[in-house]
Amino acid sequence: MKANYVKRGFVGISSYLVLFFTVCISVVPLLWIVVSSFKSNKAILNKPFALPTEINFHAYYSVFKMNNFLSNTFNSVLIAVTSTLVALLFYALAAYSFAKFDFFGKRLLFILFSVTLLIPGHATAQPIFSFINLTGLYDTRLALIVVYISAGLAVSLFILRASFLSIPRELDEAAYMESASFWQVFIHINLPLAKAGLSTAGILMFLGNWNEFFYGFMLTSSAENRTLPVALQFFTEQFSYNYTQLFAALTLVTLPSIILYMVAQEQVQQSVVSGGVKG
Repeated sequence: MKANYVKRGFVGISSYLVLFFTVCISVVPLLWIVVSSFKSNKAILNKPFALPTEINFHAYYSVFKMNNFLSNTFNSVLIAVTSTLVALLFYALAAYSFAKFDFFGKRLLFILFSVTLLIPGHATAQPIFSFINLTGLYDTRLALIVVYISAGLAVSLFILRASFLSIPRELDEAAYMESASFWQVFIHINLPLAKAGLSTAGILMFLGNWNEFFYGFMLTSSAENRTLPVALQFFTEQFSYNYTQLFAALTLVTLPSIILYMVAQEQVQQSVVSGGVKG
């Protein structure tokens, strides 16, 4: 009995140590970047881990004054929001079909969609680049919107299908008996009841689209059409010796997605766990 208590205590302490270590390596660098954005270059180099002696927003003001920063921010917001909303519409319809209807090849088709999780995103770079060039969309916001719409296919279908499966089919059947159309049943009954899954899939897709760099860099060439992650690469080159402005730019790019996830993390985790149980 005593050995069991010792074993449980050791496991508990080990778990907390692992969690503490994970939090430290994840959160501390972010906090250090934010704190350093309020310090001078000299203070960062001489006392990198000291707190700032005063709060100075000059670095943020300088970043906002830079050419194209506001346009790059607008690009990121427009592309991430548009691609997320359009993808949610298509994936919600697909997930609803998988959850509520029986058709030939349904299981095989869902497995094929799920298998896309195993394909590295960069493996499709060549055909995507060729397609964008062929359609004349290279160096346009529309090119990134088209690519980002397909980015969250597997995860979104997995989450949304589980959400629609949790809605009793009797509600649909009762609505059809009252002469409701497919769209009325889908929009007025199923979408409101699946709002937790919709918001979770939307948040995950938005975060992925907001932080995406590879295709944003590959499919754009002009400064006016760059997204913030791509622009950040050029900020790094421009601010190679101005660490204060570099950290300010990093904070402005990463903080919105971190705040969004912190606000919605409980809902995201619950939906993912629910999808694992029902899927």
